[in-house]
Amino acid sequence: MPAKQKTSTRKTRDGKKAVAPPKPTRPSKAPSLKTVILAALDDMKALEVKFLDVRGLTDIADFMVIASGTSDRHVRSVAQRVVEKAKEAGFRPHGVEGQQDGDWVLIDLNEMIVHVMLPRVREFYGLEKLWDMTVTKRAARA
Repeated sequence: MPAKQKTSTRKTRDGKKAVAPPKPTRPSKAPSLKTVILAALDDMKALEVKFLDVRGLTDIADFMVIASGTSDRHVRSVAQRVVEKAKEAGFRPHGVEGQQDGDWVLIDLNEMIVHVMLPRVREFYGLEKLWDMTVTKRAARA
């Protein structure tokens, strides 16, 4: 005879069955978003990965990651892997832009924005120069 699994019959004060609290979507020992993104970029052999702390410079994100791909297909593949790995870890992107063209794909992951670009596009826009300004450099320019 199989053993019966004991179920809880706990009730609230009004006589209704108590409902268990929802389980968290990510385990408490889950990797950080930074770890997930950098691992996905490394896995797909993204080039010149740069991690920028933009807290205090903008309210749209706390961090930005800028990486390059060797071709438009590589850029799209790298971006897709970042999205897949982020979803697997429980981080849902707000949006992904630029996958059609593949020159520049932007992934909005709440506190972190990931840019995957072709080298010529990256050089043209110069996001590193725009966002990687220390407080002393900003004060000197003001």
